[in-house]
Amino acid sequence: MRLELGRINISDVQFGPATEVRGGVLYVNREAVQALVLEDERLVKADIELARPGEEVRIIPVKDVIEPRVKVSGSGQVFPGVLGKVDTVGDGRTNVLSGAAVVTTGRIVGFQEGIIDMSGPGAEYTPFSKLNSVVLVAEPVEGLAQHEHEAAIRKAGLRLAAYLGEAARNVEPDSVETYEYLPLPQQLAAYPDLPKVVYVYMLQSQGLLHDTYVYGVDAKRILPTLISPTEVMDGAIVSGNCVSACDKNTTYHHQNSPVIHELLKRHGVDYNFLGVVITNENVTLADKERSSSYTAKLVEMLGADGAIVSEEGFGNPDADLIMNCTKLERKGIRTTLVTDEYAGRDGASQSLADANPLADAVVTAGNANQVIVLPPMKRVIGHPSAANVIAGGWDGSLAADGSITAEIQVITGCTNELGFSYLTAREV
Repeated sequence: MRLELGRINISDVQFGPATEVRGGVLYVNREAVQALVLEDERLVKADIELARPGEEVRIIPVKDVIEPRVKVSGSGQVFPGVLGKVDTVGDGRTNVLSGAAVVTTGRIVGFQEGIIDMSGPGAEYTPFSKLNSVVLVAEPVEGLAQHEHEAAIRKAGLRLAAYLGEAARNVEPDSVETYEYLPLPQQLAAYPDLPKVVYVYMLQSQGLLHDTYVYGVDAKRILPTLISPTEVMDGAIVSGNCVSACDKNTTYHHQNSPVIHELLKRHGVDYNFLGVVITNENVTLADKERSSSYTAKLVEMLGADGAIVSEEGFGNPDADLIMNCTKLERKGIRTTLVTDEYAGRDGASQSLADANPLADAVVTAGNANQVIVLPPMKRVIGHPSAANVIAGGWDGSLAADGSITAEIQVITGCTNELGFSYLTAREV
């Protein structure tokens, strides 16, 4: 599979009479977007706001972040199985509005949602403060169940990202990046002298607003399976969860996974990258055992010498992470974990809820329990009172002057376990 990403650099976002890309600026027809979103009868209100890097703007509570894209050639369309029919993606040309994002917010769906500050100390903790954002503030009809509210907001964000992406269909990209994933027999034989590496991509799938979708299928319903890295890069996986903001994988994270990009970059140089095994994070012990055993079997069948495993979330999924690690290591497959830590505000507590001596190679994305004070902003998009109830905050986190005192857990993408963040940690 050969995928070209045509990157169109977006330096600003503005409202305009037509939705278009011109001179590096994304112009948005506000009324057209509102009409598009309100086609969903589950939503009663849709406000569109703009947020740019460096502005004194706070977005709260953040549900998802999505990069606008459009399939120019090749099979399928953006977000297959969620928008339109299910066709395999990962080949052809996809144009990307690089530097732009759709951010969804509105009345809180679940308590584990987050904050994006476009300036100030909070902006230094999230990569999303660097994006020119079209913010959708969507409110549900009265009495809508939580899971329906989540589904409506999720679909609205994806539809908006696809709509904005269409503006780039006929725009000449500023740069084109090409990625290729060969049929497995060719991939295996490509670099016989290099160690063979597989990426195990753990997807949040614990239910009750803890969901991820693969080609439109809830990941809790899948067995671990092999997927091309170009499929992931081309929108096959989307976020549907309301887990802690700091380490959730938004749809933007899936579209731009730094683990996949780095593995492809070093493929044929340092190792032979065989592909991605996606697996789920489960609730019951039996399901955890099934998925971790199946994952280890798949990686072994591929003939891997090593594996990289990334987690999403914390606590209960730590058990899945350690099961994946220990079962791979016992098969002689050297394994490195990518996770974050909940080590207490002083950093002295046990970082993960589970551990094993075989888990001896770990990359950390930082300690989510660190406390931060976010100063008041001139403009707040959404509902600032959510600061008192979202994970990492507490009753009284929001002060009368608009400042917020909370754990960095509240900042969207702060300790992302794909490494799409600015933090790490060191032993002292």
